[in-house]
Amino acid sequence: SSGDLAHSQRVGLKPGLHRLEPRLLKLACLRRFSVVIGPKTASIGAGFKASWRLPIPPVTCMHNFVFRALSDTDFAALFELDDSQLAARGIERVRADAKPGFPCRVSLCDAEIGDELLLLPFEHQPEASPYRASGPIFVSRGAKQGLFAAGEIPASVSSRVISLRAYDSRHRIVHADVCDGARIGAGIEVAFSNSAVAYLHLHNAKRGCFACRVDRA
Repeated sequence: SSGDLAHSQRVGLKPGLHRLEPRLLKLACLRRFSVVIGPKTASIGAGFKASWRLPIPPVTCMHNFVFRALSDTDFAALFELDDSQLAARGIERVRADAKPGFPCRVSLCDAEIGDELLLLPFEHQPEASPYRASGPIFVSRGAKQGLFAAGEIPASVSSRVISLRAYDSRHRIVHADVCDGARIGAGIEVAFSNSAVAYLHLHNAKRGCFACRVDRA
């Protein structure tokens, strides 16, 4: 309608984009496909153009999440302990013998074959709630804390099946999901669409180990 067209122009949408059904617009946003408009219908394509259609540039989405790796300063001194001192703390020194297979929670990268790591218990949910929890993690020697831009997904996450757990401000789980890592971004966006969600914890679904935290950007 003329009112819809005027609104689309005010918010910066291209002519024709306001006629898209919401589900198509959302799909274009999540998949970053080109949107093409026909005289009577709308469809999603990957750069497809036809002479009778009006091509629209891909929709740019604002990502609302950022990944948080663990701090390297929390673990560096442990590498200077001998094996008996580590064992007294329930920690083991290991060497990566496969890649992938040894995801470091500081860099959020898989260790290279031959790299030294510590396998240690870590309290990933330390808050005073019924969901307080700890579990095993790998940390690579010399790893530096990974820093990620809004919407950037570490390869150690995108390459695995992920269990997503969403916590509220009282540190209770209010939403959960299991996602293929290649589609974890969409799962995170859905979780944060719930205003009650304060932050997320991601776990590697197969072994259940804590992977990282995700915050609102």
